Amino acid sequence: MATTQPETTEALPAGAGAARWFGGRDRLNALRLRPLVRLVAVGLLDALAIVASIKIAAAQTGSELAAVLARSGTFSTLFATIPVGLFIATGLYRRSWRFISYADALYLVTTVAAGLGAAWVAALVTLPGLRDQGATLLPFALVSGALALVAMAGLRGARRGLRVWRSNRRAAETAQPPRIRRALLLGDPEWALAMIELIRADRGAGIEIVGVLTPDGSDHRLQIAGIPVLGSPEMLGGIVAMLDRRGQRPACVLLRDDGADLPRRAFLRLVSLADQNDLVIARAGRPGGAVGHGGRFNLEYLPLADLLGRPEISLAREAVSKLVAGRRVLVTGAGGTIGGELVRQLAAFGPAEVTLLDHGEFNLYAIDMEVRERFPNVTFHAALCSVRQRDAVFEVFAERRPDVVFHAAALKHVPLVEANPCAGIHTNVIGTRNIADAVCTFGAAAMVQVSTDKAVNPVGMMGVTKRLGELYCQALDLVGGGEPDSPRFMTVRFGNVLGSSGSLIPLFQRQLAEGRPLTVTHPDIERFFMTVEEAVQLILTSSAHAFECDLERGTVFVLDMGEPVKIVDIAKRVIRLAGLEPGVDVPIRFIGLRPGEKLFEELFDASEDRLESRIPGIFEARPCPVPLPELVRGINELERLVHAGDAERLRVRAREMVEWSSSAPWRAAFHAMLEEAAAVPGDQTITLVESPPPGVTLQ
Repeated sequence: MATTQPETTEALPAGAGAARWFGGRDRLNALRLRPLVRLVAVGLLDALAIVASIKIAAAQTGSELAAVLARSGTFSTLFATIPVGLFIATGLYRRSWRFISYADALYLVTTVAAGLGAAWVAALVTLPGLRDQGATLLPFALVSGALALVAMAGLRGARRGLRVWRSNRRAAETAQPPRIRRALLLGDPEWALAMIELIRADRGAGIEIVGVLTPDGSDHRLQIAGIPVLGSPEMLGGIVAMLDRRGQRPACVLLRDDGADLPRRAFLRLVSLADQNDLVIARAGRPGGAVGHGGRFNLEYLPLADLLGRPEISLAREAVSKLVAGRRVLVTGAGGTIGGELVRQLAAFGPAEVTLLDHGEFNLYAIDMEVRERFPNVTFHAALCSVRQRDAVFEVFAERRPDVVFHAAALKHVPLVEANPCAGIHTNVIGTRNIADAVCTFGAAAMVQVSTDKAVNPVGMMGVTKRLGELYCQALDLVGGGEPDSPRFMTVRFGNVLGSSGSLIPLFQRQLAEGRPLTVTHPDIERFFMTVEEAVQLILTSSAHAFECDLERGTVFVLDMGEPVKIVDIAKRVIRLAGLEPGVDVPIRFIGLRPGEKLFEELFDASEDRLESRIPGIFEARPCPVPLPELVRGINELERLVHAGDAERLRVRAREMVEWSSSAPWRAAFHAMLEEAAAVPGDQTITLVESPPPGVTLQ
């Protein structure tokens, strides 16, 4: 049976009643009464301020009006009740004056004027003697109203100041002071004002704004909320030096995450200036989302293109449209980073149909569903097939009969291919041969081989396998030079793709998110970088120009990616773009070169001839080819070694085959053919050997 506890209020020690008042139901009742108590208190203060202003104004005039007001208690009652009642009815007391804005101040003025006006109307109606004052009445009303407004505003300002003082004192007594990071704001004045107010309101953010930069340097020497406008981003070096002399050196630059205020070239210049002055670049979006957890900024907004240090290339749409529009297209490795972007960009040019070929079920499913939703007017076919499976590849070609093939399927991770040479040869060499032979057998117009700068003077097995794929496609392209209807085989070579699966940037993002050091293999390691959009645009632009203009066969196309970039500089830039400081907030740890990894990458082999490019932003090179029969026999031998699982013999044989392209006798013979072809006007055909029958490999 339930029992009830007896009341023990009388037994509580002194002061315990107050404790109970703030607990349980009593606490709830107290919270409910608090708004009413506040309303009464504020209303009484405003009433006193209004009546006091009337009395002060009357005393100062010393006129007959003052005597009339002194004799009338009704007048004071009207001015104490009518304005306050109107203030309550209009919601003036529901506004928070802790963060007063221009709109709040305007609302206060208009509401007070309306309340006093209503009180004057009531006074004139109820007090006949007041109407006899004539011309002195209006100036008195204006003076007393101004005094009342000043008094009410002063009361609110005093309350706000007292609240801030008490809050700051309490915070100083109970909390450790945060680490203060001085910052510059870069953006339009309206956004800068919102950010200043937000940062000041959030005392735990630990950010002190020491200056504002505007994109064009406008409003120079003015102030925004007491913060000076110091100039434009181009003046950053001088501004930092000036603030350093004042003991206010900034640690970071805060700018909008959408980049609306700063064009790409200006941003790249800002990144360079920030690096020179050891400043962090932090992207802050809407004021409510400016500072993330622990002062860190969300890497979700990290713009990969901003890490390049150069402008992105653009797509030659007209030439690509002529290659793709109305044709049947097949993309291998369609579920990968490059293959998926190829499919997206190709679909925009209106192909007759696109076949997506990939051996990964989920990746193939994901890209197939995505493009079907985005491009409902394009026909897509998903082929779950590995390029290693020759018979399956031929079945897909026989069914779909593609006109243009983009071969992006490959094993690309250097350490994995180094540790698994059989798998690397099987996919990157034999798989490429299977696709190229299918192109010959089923009469496709062109095949574009996606390659890498690691194929140049290769050190690891990944580069070796990609180089052999290049040589096979080059040989097929050359042997078709005498036949106008023979397919074109074009090789496109580029560097590291930012943001691709398993690449550098996702690794850095994961390490930052987990609070770990960023790992770099070597302090001097350099790479060429590009975005996936650029990589695909290179593939489409170069292949379209080569096909449309019938450029010289056997050519390799290379993107002009500017100067190589040190990986450690990319790591520092990622940290800065995340709003952190390299070496302070996030350390960088060097772990040593991995097997098969080069310290420096190159775009051209020593045995290749650089050609004058006819495509803006793209280089052309002519490698020394290897006769097709030699390549066919060598690849057949590699295939037998793969099936035998003889990894060591496979490594040796693959490297020997790569060295064929720099063989002195073949180079001499090839250059003699070039000179002979150049001597015959209009004849640019170079044939090393007759092509084998379509789809048949020489033994």
